Amino acid sequence: MMSKKWLLLAMVCFGALFFAFRNSSLGMLEPSNPRQQLLKEVGRVLQEQHYDPKNIDDKFSRLVFNRFLDQLDGDKTMFLQKDIDSLKVFETRLDNEILGEPISFLPAVSAMYNRLLEECAGIYQEILRNPFDFSVAETGEPDGEKIPFVKTEAERKDRWRKKLKYFALERYADLIEQREKNKDQKDFKVLPDSALERKAREQVLKLMNDNYGRIRSTFKEEVRFSTYLNTITNLMDPHSDYLAPVEKRAFDERMSNEFFGIGAQLTKDDYGIKIASIITGGAAYKSGQIVVNDVIIKVAQGNEEPVDVTAYATEDAVKLIRGNKGTEVRLTLKKEDGTIKVVSLIREKVNQDQGLARSAVIRQGDKKVGYILLPDFYSNFEDANGYHCAADIAAELQKLKAEKVDGIVIDIRTNGGGSLYEVVKMVGLFIKSGPIVQVKDRSGNVDQRTWYDSDDRILYNGPLAVLVNQFSASASEIFAGAIQDYNRGIIIGSSSTFGKGTVQRQVPFGSRNDFSSFRTDQGAMTLTFQKFFRVNGGSTQLKGIVPDIILPDPYEYYKVREKDMREALPWDEIPRAQYEPWGKRETLDAIIAKENKAISSNPSFNLLKDNLIWLSKNNEMPPSLQLDSYQKKQKQIQQTASQNNTLLTLSGEMTIEYLESEKDKFLNHPDKSKSDFYAAWIRSLRKDLHIEEGVRVISQLADAEKNTLVKNR
Repeated sequence: MMSKKWLLLAMVCFGALFFAFRNSSLGMLEPSNPRQQLLKEVGRVLQEQHYDPKNIDDKFSRLVFNRFLDQLDGDKTMFLQKDIDSLKVFETRLDNEILGEPISFLPAVSAMYNRLLEECAGIYQEILRNPFDFSVAETGEPDGEKIPFVKTEAERKDRWRKKLKYFALERYADLIEQREKNKDQKDFKVLPDSALERKAREQVLKLMNDNYGRIRSTFKEEVRFSTYLNTITNLMDPHSDYLAPVEKRAFDERMSNEFFGIGAQLTKDDYGIKIASIITGGAAYKSGQIVVNDVIIKVAQGNEEPVDVTAYATEDAVKLIRGNKGTEVRLTLKKEDGTIKVVSLIREKVNQDQGLARSAVIRQGDKKVGYILLPDFYSNFEDANGYHCAADIAAELQKLKAEKVDGIVIDIRTNGGGSLYEVVKMVGLFIKSGPIVQVKDRSGNVDQRTWYDSDDRILYNGPLAVLVNQFSASASEIFAGAIQDYNRGIIIGSSSTFGKGTVQRQVPFGSRNDFSSFRTDQGAMTLTFQKFFRVNGGSTQLKGIVPDIILPDPYEYYKVREKDMREALPWDEIPRAQYEPWGKRETLDAIIAKENKAISSNPSFNLLKDNLIWLSKNNEMPPSLQLDSYQKKQKQIQQTASQNNTLLTLSGEMTIEYLESEKDKFLNHPDKSKSDFYAAWIRSLRKDLHIEEGVRVISQLADAEKNTLVKNR
């Protein structure tokens, strides 16, 4: 089933951040009006430190006005045009508020939003009381950018009707399909169309009630203010963001691959957020008071007032349960026997090794190829003994060298970036020495020396291939670009990587409230302050890295790259740095030409390309709300997607094994969920078309290297 825009899905730029520095000096705020002071400080930092700031003037104010309302009502089912018109008094005043005048726009919008939220709840509940007629030929338009705000309440109700009808149609068609598949099964109750239609509406009502419950519980004044700040920062470029304190902590957790929590996995069902599993040795395990299937009703930070999380999404509850090292969290739990219990826990470090670099061995013919997956360029800025991806990659390389592999494939597909320090160290594992990346600041100054590998030692000098895709961003693009520029290996992937060529640093606001991590009470901003450039002088901004060997990719034609983003900074270039390539490209070019020729003449790949273009275009079309038309289109989509899955999957399986040194860790992990995770990971690799291409390239590079050695004897 294709993703639906009405569900506000985003094929996100996953944070794709590239950090040169952990933070800059604190932006101190006056206590009298912290929000007003924070807004003013954000504006000041953007104007004084952003790489390419827009003027904060009336034009900017209009952009903020329109973009923030889009954030609140993306599919234009909430605000009427008269509501927008009534707010236009603020349209050219927001720049003044950013520069220090009292905040009046956000309170006015929030009051209106609260009223409209309840109005719309009444609208969807009323509409869902009555059956839908799926025989009517009509379409809906989920993309708010293609439609204006409605002028009348009747138009708004009709837009809601189409939105809800589509949700119901999806479920109704699924129920009909299930009935047809199971009608001859014993004990299966065959329901008439009318009963299935009613059941579909009931499912949509639950979906909407859950969604609106979450909005009421979590999208409160504080979160709206953060959203407003993000609207302002994102207008400078897509990667300048404001992070509220809880979001800042979540960001740090991702960057460091480390967090402090209770040591439990959560899930959600009709009864609420539940304990799905407990990590042996964690805080929840050691308490002896928490068991699987306990329902979490409330979460409190120490002695503070507990927050009711009944309507929360799992990820929102997780943000409250995790916290700073050694702090207290109190969970109000409902046990299976109906009793209520409050459990106090002290947050401890939770080992999440699934997010770390890991490797396997692939056997193909007489070749033994090492495979390394790097999910992120992670780095613990607070702890020198914490996780650092370059050191982890070095350890994986040593393990693979001990296995006597013929070459190595490094997989950074869907790796959104991370630490600039780490990518420099990581490239240095494969080259003698030299510049890794150049950076340019807002004044035009170019730095070719800071991000330089000065260590002549090479940890691995054998055949190398790197896998990328359109979600490989930032640090991933620097790594792939450096390997390509130094002629050190062959890059394999989709037509280009993501195309993010900017560097961010963190600017914290307020007072420090956690000295072990230097977090503050007013959060922080990730500020774009530099652009980075390949050593050949070209920017990765917008264009990304073009792989040497281009393979089909399921998301190739979807608009998910930097170039598809509003406010993306432009491409440019600077002079080439002085560096010495690894060697001549003759061998690489011969293999690249051979593989690209085979791919371009492959009829299966050409069919796949046509299918992917059709699917992407279809996704942009307004969906039909008529059952017959919908079913026909879904059948086409499912058949095409099924054909694509076949075309993107190897017919046979590669032989992929755990490293000898890792078998006990993976196969006999004390946490069974983790050993199951690693087993599933190995299985997922065996039919991967891109990995198989990497193995084929390594085999050819290894043979070429062997032939060269024989000739030189």
